[in-house]
Amino acid sequence: MAAWLASHPFAVEALLGRTTVLTFAVPVAELQPLLPECLTLDTLDDTWGFVAVALVQTRQLRPRGLPAWLGHDFFLIGYRVFVRYTTAAGKRLRGLYILQSDTDKRKMQWLGNLFTSYGYRTIDIEHTATQGQLTFQSRKAGLDIRVAMLEQEPGLPAGSPFASWAQARRFAGPLPFTFSYNAGARRVTIVEGVREEWRPRPVQVEAATVGFISGLGLKECRLASAFTMTDIPYHWQKGRTEQWSA
Repeated sequence: MAAWLASHPFAVEALLGRTTVLTFAVPVAELQPLLPECLTLDTLDDTWGFVAVALVQTRQLRPRGLPAWLGHDFFLIGYRVFVRYTTAAGKRLRGLYILQSDTDKRKMQWLGNLFTSYGYRTIDIEHTATQGQLTFQSRKAGLDIRVAMLEQEPGLPAGSPFASWAQARRFAGPLPFTFSYNAGARRVTIVEGVREEWRPRPVQVEAATVGFISGLGLKECRLASAFTMTDIPYHWQKGRTEQWSA
């Protein structure tokens, strides 16, 4: 029963009020061991894999079909890797694998860990938005992120492997699919998301201290891009599972 509940047993919808994503590039050989056996990295030139920190003000989160006033507002932080998966039918899917999730409310931690396997924990989180700057801080999570929203398009972060912001957008998310894996049962859960009005805006990063990323112990990890976007209607379909075999 617990495994069934954690496989996204119903569709969910929300408004993503403000989403800010910092994407870090990591050599393939370092990042691949963080994935379950059924997934491979979605790479740039077979050289770089990508792990993203998504900071999301989620509004009116609820089972799909319920009125918006029954939804709940949460702040969420998702640490996820860009991956690919080949289905039992041979179809190649591009999506995300969640390493961990943070939230500002215990209710979301409880519900998130009941209906998903995304590893929610509750943290302190302070976030502010002015006309030209966004800040995100958490003592418990060792988080200090500050980005500037400039009138002109900023340059890519120093050392970014991307050749352009257009190329970087491929690794900004959200992506069509999110994957979970039950290693004991060798079962993959696939959740498809549908987004609307997705217009990411490049931002300039002034500080990017992320305790979770530092804790991975990666020898090489460089900031590759950063985007922000607002007011994205989004829904996740009911999860579907399938048996995986090598």
